[in-house]
Amino acid sequence: MIRNSIYFLTLTILIHCSTSPTGRKQIILVKDAEMNEMGTSAFSEMKTKTPVDTSVVANTYVNCIVSAQLAVTSDTTGVNSWEVVVFKDNNPNAFALPGGKIGVYTGMFSIAKNKDQLAAVIGHEIGHVIARHGNERVSQNQLAGGSVKILESLGKPTIAGALGMGAKFGILLPFSREHESEADLIGLELMAKSGFDPRQSVELWKNMSALGGNKPNELLSTHPSDATRMKHLNAAMPNAMVLWERAKAEGKRPNCQL
Repeated sequence: MIRNSIYFLTLTILIHCSTSPTGRKQIILVKDAEMNEMGTSAFSEMKTKTPVDTSVVANTYVNCIVSAQLAVTSDTTGVNSWEVVVFKDNNPNAFALPGGKIGVYTGMFSIAKNKDQLAAVIGHEIGHVIARHGNERVSQNQLAGGSVKILESLGKPTIAGALGMGAKFGILLPFSREHESEADLIGLELMAKSGFDPRQSVELWKNMSALGGNKPNELLSTHPSDATRMKHLNAAMPNAMVLWERAKAEGKRPNCQL
């Protein structure tokens, strides 16, 4: 029985092995349509619970940046059109969900001090979606917990805390940091290709770092440290600068203003 279970698990992994935009191997067990449905449902619920900023200036600014980046984005998750919402919330945050849903909190405007820095944030979030990071995390929970009832557990605290401490620190957190680092690099490429200054991605994280506060040790954190993020971004900067210069030569100079 154990041998059969191991064989089945190995076969499942081989069948569903995919590749992220950076070439990293992934285990993807959930259909894109299901993930898109989950993201759409979660986004709809959030819009009923969090105030929406309908100001023309803020929405035009954010949509200008998103549109420029989506124009150079290759998305194979089955999203036909993306939805962008600005939420009235002082937290410096932004997110993207499967199904092409992007949310930007007004609090982010004070941290991302210009269009290029906000492009770094939004490009990062788009990166999570097109790299299927949500699907990968749900798939990891399936494998670790042996459950296939993902739709039933979506959005509940159990989706994040379903594993024991050993599995949590051995599987979930390392992959989460890997997802964050990968999204940083995808976002860097997207912002450069769409005509935003990639160097401002590092400046953004300097701003984030300056916020201070108690931050967990990187080993136990779901996110890389600010210093690690800046190090990885700087290492990828030469290629990003080439992409940026090429984009500018092609006339890609987004005039997004807040």
